[in-house]
Amino acid sequence: MSVESTETNPLRALSPQDLRAHAAEALTRARERSVALTDVDDEDLVRQHSKLMSPLVWDLAHIGSQEELWLVRDVGGREALRPDIDDIYDAFQHARADRPELPLLGPEEARKYVREVREKSFDILEKVPLQGRRLTEDAFAFGMITQHEQQHDETMLATHQLRKGDPVLHAPAPPPSRSGRLPAEVFVPGGAFTMGTSAEPWALDNERPAHEVAVEAFFIDTTPVTCGAYAEFLDSGGYEDPKWWSERGWAYRSEHGIHAPRFWSREQDGWWRTRFGVHEKVPAAEPVVHVSFHEAEAYAAWAGRRLPTEPEWEKAARFDPATGRSRRFPWGDEGPTPEHANLGQRHLRPAEVGAYPAGVSPLGVHQLIGDVWEWTSSGFEAYPGFAAFPYKEYSEVFFGGDYRILRGGSFGTDAAAIRGTFRNWDHPIRRQIFSGFRCARDARPGEVA
Repeated sequence: MSVESTETNPLRALSPQDLRAHAAEALTRARERSVALTDVDDEDLVRQHSKLMSPLVWDLAHIGSQEELWLVRDVGGREALRPDIDDIYDAFQHARADRPELPLLGPEEARKYVREVREKSFDILEKVPLQGRRLTEDAFAFGMITQHEQQHDETMLATHQLRKGDPVLHAPAPPPSRSGRLPAEVFVPGGAFTMGTSAEPWALDNERPAHEVAVEAFFIDTTPVTCGAYAEFLDSGGYEDPKWWSERGWAYRSEHGIHAPRFWSREQDGWWRTRFGVHEKVPAAEPVVHVSFHEAEAYAAWAGRRLPTEPEWEKAARFDPATGRSRRFPWGDEGPTPEHANLGQRHLRPAEVGAYPAGVSPLGVHQLIGDVWEWTSSGFEAYPGFAAFPYKEYSEVFFGGDYRILRGGSFGTDAAAIRGTFRNWDHPIRRQIFSGFRCARDARPGEVA
């Protein structure tokens, strides 16, 4: 059932001139990040660092190709720059493992192409009406392309994590914990809340429409599961005991010889990890990252808990019991700042749990946005009243597949590409992504916080 949205959206209050400036800033920030991530030697740019990922040069030119298709040709009605490469950079036509064999644009040609496309996009942004057509209403198409580029930036960041050799990316450490001792879990009352959005101008189709969902009372972890807590599962033999694993999860773990989160190794003095070319001791207070859905599910079973459903996660993140409304973000309706969340590749790692007290939800749940994508137990399905827009291949073709929903974004997600309603999805075996989790449990009859 569709319901009237209870959100207040600052974007809707902008004048046309300010909206254009906002879109231009978002596009510029995305491009600056793309340039930084591809500022490597040509050999690194064209190499396939893992069969799971495309060469960085493919991602760069694909970013330009999508921008040309939507902003230059569709929104702007301009002549095509490179129609000859449409098929090469169509992600549905070529699996990642096969992309190095395609006649890809070389490094300099790819850089030149994306610059030319962006020049035309900015010219179109200055001239196109931002009303009268759904694709351009509230600058949606420019927001869609910004999010697309930022999503590929996060994919390229994951490629850098798979890259061998000395570090080429650098960033300051995230802030330490500033919250003191936190309770282990938070009580979330049962009842209905507004899930999804009908008011977010740049929300993608799978986030729409706003609708009422009822959940039973439950408890959810105050913070994501930490490396220290996860190491207890490892050290107790959790990866050697099938009773904690689903049948599928155990079969995958066994077939691939998985004994720890990806990039972890056991050494004489404990657990170590490799992070963007740096070998370091695993930090106990940080959220665990690079675990699959199967691993998260096994840990939850070992801990006597479970993974939250997608509606549970969103209620914990957005529901304000004082007003009964759903917020855009856990802290309110204003967009994230560096005080709220670890986003935008400002740091190349999750922050310690408790590092962002300004980002806490009304119910008292911490770090729901940023740091690590959080696995939920839910599959990827359409909301009631879903309508594909502006093309079926963004969401609709993935509904009902072998996917699990992840929520909240990671340290590699930009603020333009995350909000309390944003839905990510991936196969339950994925570990190269910046994925972690938190646990939940049912509330017993009469149990409150």
